[in-house]
Order: sequence, then C-alpha cells, then structure tokens
Amino acid sequence: MTDWPKQRLAAPDPESYSDRQREIHDAIASGPRGGVRGPLAIWLHRPELAAKAQDLGRYCRYDSALEPRLSELAILTMARHWGAEYEWFAHKPAGLKAGLSADIVEAIRTGQTPQFASDEEQAVYDVSLSVLETRGVSDDLFERAKAALGQDRLVDLIGVLGYYSLISMTLNVFRISPPRTAGRELT
Repeated sequence: MTDWPKQRLAAPDPESYSDRQREIHDAIASGPRGGVRGPLAIWLHRPELAAKAQDLGRYCRYDSALEPRLSELAILTMARHWGAEYEWFAHKPAGLKAGLSADIVEAIRTGQTPQFASDEEQAVYDVSLSVLETRGVSDDLFERAKAALGQDRLVDLIGVLGYYSLISMTLNVFRISPPRTAGRELT
C-alpha cells in the first residue's frame, strides 16, 4: 500500500450537486469512461469546465484520427514528463491493450529512449518530447511527423498533448493519486 500525498480538493459531494453538476456527472458516467474519476471529478466544482473538458477529452481519447496505440503513446509520454502517477495508472493498461509493447512502455516509464519499429510511433514520441522540452518542433521534425502521420493525425496529436497537459496539471496541483493499493511507477 502506497502512502500518497493528501489530495488537496475533494470532488463535490454528489448529495449536494446542483442540477447542472448532476447533468454533467450523468453524461460523463454514461459515456465510454463509465464513471467520473480523477480530474473530471474535480472539474465538477465548475460544471461548465467539466462539460467542455469532457467533450474535448472524449474527442481526444475516443474520436480522433489517431489510433489508440498512438494516442496512448502520447498520453504515456505526457504522464512520464509531468510525473502524473494517476494518469500513468489509468493509461498504462490502455496503452498495452492498444498494442504498445511492454518494452516501449517500460522505457518511457524509466526515462529511457524507446526503440520503435514504426515511423508513426517514432513521430508521435518525438513530437511529444519536443513539445514538452522546447514548446515546439523543428521544421525537420514537423515535416517528418507530417509524412509519417499525415496532416489530420498530426493536428489531433497536438490536441491530445494539449488536453493531457490540462489533465496532468489538474492531477498534480490537486494531488490526485491512484488508489492507495497502486504502487508508484514514476518516482
């Protein structure tokens, strides 16, 4: 059992939800996520933020042009960079299920450079790291990523990175941790 830092803000009490909070909660819970956890629960303090973030998150995670393997690669890269344990806990199984190799996931977790067999995976990883480390991409990387992913998937990749930056900031600022039974993987 891991001793996680005390969460700074609890999710709103469902017994005291406003009509709008209840509406947003129910919309999220009935969707592909199957529940309201993590940052979405915190955002319910501001139901309009929760509603808009939920819409963007649904698009980025379930409806973008990126295959799940590629979006999960970007998400895991973000989780590692931000040290967002909850995000890692939530997305590591999804990444493996989507087809990322255990070696790639472990390399990202330990801060090593993964070995990719696919130009698409390499492009997603390189763009993700470049955005995180330099706040942009070089002309060469942009052209390489556009060739590997195509315009639509490259645009969606940047959307995924932006959304999961919001997720990571929310997790870290409010100290949202995985379940107490989950071990630390990113420290």
